[in-house]
Amino acid sequence: MCVSQMNKHNNNDYISTYKALEISNNGDQVYKEYNVAKEATFDLIINDIKIASILTSPSKIKELGIGYIVCEGIAKAHEIKSIELEGTSIKAQVENSDDVELWQELRSSGCIGFRWENSEEITIDSNTLFHYYNVFNTTTYLKSGIHSVTRGTHLAALIDSRGNLISSCVDIGRHNAIDKVVGEAILNKIELSSSYLLSTGRQSAGMVLKVARAGIPLLVTKSAPLDTGIDAAIRTGLCLIGFLSTDKMTIFANEDRISFTTNGV
Repeated sequence: MCVSQMNKHNNNDYISTYKALEISNNGDQVYKEYNVAKEATFDLIINDIKIASILTSPSKIKELGIGYIVCEGIAKAHEIKSIELEGTSIKAQVENSDDVELWQELRSSGCIGFRWENSEEITIDSNTLFHYYNVFNTTTYLKSGIHSVTRGTHLAALIDSRGNLISSCVDIGRHNAIDKVVGEAILNKIELSSSYLLSTGRQSAGMVLKVARAGIPLLVTKSAPLDTGIDAAIRTGLCLIGFLSTDKMTIFANEDRISFTTNGV
């Protein structure tokens, strides 16, 4: 699927319109129409086990399911045998049924953070270098028309090694946006190990580990990283960049994945 098709957003999937009363500090009152981000709930069911109820923008739901499975470490992309959307249920079949049951058991017991964030071994198999100049040039991809009219969404974008946009996804949740863009890439057989992920959200350990599990070597955000996110990036070998703007960025982990050569653009 070409980039333009992958990035086409139908505003009806994301936006509802409401009339609301706007009041100024001088007492003036006026009714205006406001565009509001939509929210919906979908249940993710894997091998007939309910894994999660996900609050999300009601679009690219199959992509969300695939991305969630991979980015949460439930199964590898090649282990997903099928995935279908039935009403408000995302139903998937994966090969490693024992891991699904263990994941659900740990999640239910409240131990999911320890087992899957502190003990899990993640290795990113990528030798791709990303030129710093190309990273600076991708700030334009952080803009979202849906966010500009609702102020209620996040964006995640997949960028190739030369700074070209592959795809982008918008969602009310920063975690969901990452799951969707990864799921879309998997559906379209895009090589993730030579790409990097651009995000509008804060980067906690959960966010960083999602990207690392997908095999993506570089994560860039215009926002701040959290301490757990930096520690997770260091541990997994993922390069983490924060505070991206048109004139500055800060590399918090694994700067060896960034090239500064004059002929690397």
